[in-house]
Amino acid sequence: MSDAAIEIVGLEKVYAGGKRALAGVSFDVPRGQIFGLLGPNGAGKSTLINILAGLVNKTAGSASIWGFDIDRHPRNAKASIGIVNQEIVFDPFFTPFETLEIQAGLFGIPKGQRRSMELLRAMHLEDKAGAYSRTLSGGMKRRLMVAKAMVHSPPVLVLDEPTAGVDIELRQQLWAYVRELNRRGVTVVLTTHYLEEAEELCDRIAIINHGKLIANEPTRALVGMAQEKAVEVTVDRDVATLPSNPCFQKIELTASRVLAITYSKDKVNAGQVLAAVQEQGFGIVDVVTREADLEDVFLNLTRASAHG
Repeated sequence: MSDAAIEIVGLEKVYAGGKRALAGVSFDVPRGQIFGLLGPNGAGKSTLINILAGLVNKTAGSASIWGFDIDRHPRNAKASIGIVNQEIVFDPFFTPFETLEIQAGLFGIPKGQRRSMELLRAMHLEDKAGAYSRTLSGGMKRRLMVAKAMVHSPPVLVLDEPTAGVDIELRQQLWAYVRELNRRGVTVVLTTHYLEEAEELCDRIAIINHGKLIANEPTRALVGMAQEKAVEVTVDRDVATLPSNPCFQKIELTASRVLAITYSKDKVNAGQVLAAVQEQGFGIVDVVTREADLEDVFLNLTRASAHG
């Protein structure tokens, strides 16, 4: 039995017409974590989710969910995962309670073992149990989608862009619920292009770009990559020889009098960097600083992978 909640090896998907959506992606989602799957739109995240859901056939590679290979044990694999898609899909003429009961029936869950009211309670939809689904607000509909994905108590829940287009208050509520589910032992995979969402929630983040995996790190390590800070220093004369100092991680000349210096903000501060430039006999005319965050790491990685 693998320790991974989801194990993906060499996953490829080429659509008819030759569009390659996934190019040999491999990674594991550890059990019990909140795992972020990030990437620009069109990077291959949804294709990957749809392969796990059994909605798209892969071209090559393998995937297993909770130890069940999606080809060899499709029913067990499907029973191990709940997927909340970006699109809100359910019959507007059923009540939330009926929606969950029907979904439970599709999974063959006997009446006595269904948890429809419990799920509605958990999603703060109890008072809407008997309302027509079409009368629910957008946020309520999204919470109903989460409840629907949980009717068969899967150990793995995938939320595909769960907060796209929702207001900040609802986003906070959904985050709180995701944390609560995770505390109860559900492994959560979150696809998002909101970096602050991933930084806030996820234990580990994988980044996909152009169908390739370009990073798979604990969130703290990715944020740590953002410890790099850059300053542009304009000096009072043309630079013939680049100043050097151990506190510079990287230094380059971007114009005849402009030095771009990268340093690690957990080791030195801007003052020390500027003092090091002055020590080499330069007068400082102007300084522009840049702070890095996960967004920068993301852009740097996606940029590097586009050129690589």
